[in-house]
Amino acid sequence: RRLDPVVDFSSGDRLGWDMEESGEEDEQPLLSGERRQVSACCSARYSLAALAFCGFFMVYALRVNLSVALVEMVDVNGTLPKNGSVEACPPHFNVTHQNYEKKGKVYNWNSNVQGWILSAFFYGYIVTQIPGGYLAGKFGGKLLLGFGILCTSVLTLLTPPAAELGHNCIIVLRIIEGLGEGVTFPAMHAMWAEWAPPLERSTLVSLSYAGAQFGTVVSLPLSGIISYYLDWSYVFYIFGTLGVIWCLLWFWLASDSPKTHRTISKAEQDYIIYSLRGQCSSAKNVPWLSIWKSLPLWAIIVAHFCYNWTFYTLLTLLPTYMEEILQFDIKENGFLSALPYLFCWIVMISTGLIADYLIKKQNWTTSAVRKIFTLIGMIGPAIFLVATGYIGCNYTAAVLFVTISSALGGFSMSGFNINHLDIAPSYAGILLGITNTFATIPGMVGPVIAKVLTYNHTLAEWRTVFYIAACIDVFGALFFVIFGKGTIQSWATDH
Repeated sequence: RRLDPVVDFSSGDRLGWDMEESGEEDEQPLLSGERRQVSACCSARYSLAALAFCGFFMVYALRVNLSVALVEMVDVNGTLPKNGSVEACPPHFNVTHQNYEKKGKVYNWNSNVQGWILSAFFYGYIVTQIPGGYLAGKFGGKLLLGFGILCTSVLTLLTPPAAELGHNCIIVLRIIEGLGEGVTFPAMHAMWAEWAPPLERSTLVSLSYAGAQFGTVVSLPLSGIISYYLDWSYVFYIFGTLGVIWCLLWFWLASDSPKTHRTISKAEQDYIIYSLRGQCSSAKNVPWLSIWKSLPLWAIIVAHFCYNWTFYTLLTLLPTYMEEILQFDIKENGFLSALPYLFCWIVMISTGLIADYLIKKQNWTTSAVRKIFTLIGMIGPAIFLVATGYIGCNYTAAVLFVTISSALGGFSMSGFNINHLDIAPSYAGILLGITNTFATIPGMVGPVIAKVLTYNHTLAEWRTVFYIAACIDVFGALFFVIFGKGTIQSWATDH
């Protein structure tokens, strides 16, 4: 391994060491750096993170509002099994629950139809992952991400009239929405490959993607409140309008790279560009064969797939579990369904800071940080998810265990979720597109399988759903720990 000194060309100060990999050892990122001239406060890179945070807030708000609205859209009595038995907890004896009547039109869609409606989004989402990553790497992610969210926002506004035309129309609409949102994460990853200094990578990426969790935190209870006091159609009108407004701000304020940003300081621009020196490839052709043969990439793929099985199962079906089994009304349902994602959001932001601190100040290797955080973020949720199936109708314990399970999942954002940028910054958008393609499969089949397994709406059936998710989680964590890497791969650089 050869170490070359990195020097601040503006001041002549030595900042760190550029470490050229010659073996399988892990390496430290570049630039511990002088920060006086590149403070995070009011910086362009952290402004981008804040804007992206709001963008991914909208991405998930537009995605999950249907989970709560669907509870209001269907006739529960008409969807129960004709010859089955319902084993649910005793209802909560409060005035609002007893006197509440659903507002808006109600549809007689059975459990199978509901499962397909909830999973339809992912059939479109899976298609644009890899193309989105490729196009973002080639042309930049700004316009791709902006138009992706704009497409979903407009279609969200069309959801109520689509429901009038039947469940098949809703399914088609959700598939097209998935096509729009499928480019968002690969596009943002491609942008961070241009914007994120290595020693701030965990913080910046975690901050921006934490908006997804916060979008879930806000949209679930807000959807419940809107449905309770107005009707479910306003859920789509309100969130769709907010999505359009964000897109206009994004087109005005965002830039694909520091080189094209209108208001970035020269010091910050030089700092970002120089910190990424030697980490990117100038090759015009994507090394597709090397990418598909890369075992560290397959470690991310497996971990991402397994994590998302649990994540999407809870994301789409937690409101249903809260209503059918724990017997919470629509207002309680929205708030309690959002609670796990509130704590996951807090953990995501905190662990991003902790991960960067361990690498920068404690000299931990990138590989060690990614693997430890992945273990905590996948095995921890598995344990508490299984425990949830055995506490019966203890409402407090059920909400607490699901909340802890989701909160611990926040560790994975600084684990496998960011590892694409570690092993191949130049192709981060493409790699995320590849891993997210596989990781979308659980969103397609998970809700359908869970709905089939919970046909009779019993605690025992839900226990099976939790067991399956937990076992998949544990397998993914162990696979990543064995085969994951924290170094830039040889095929991803020019040397």
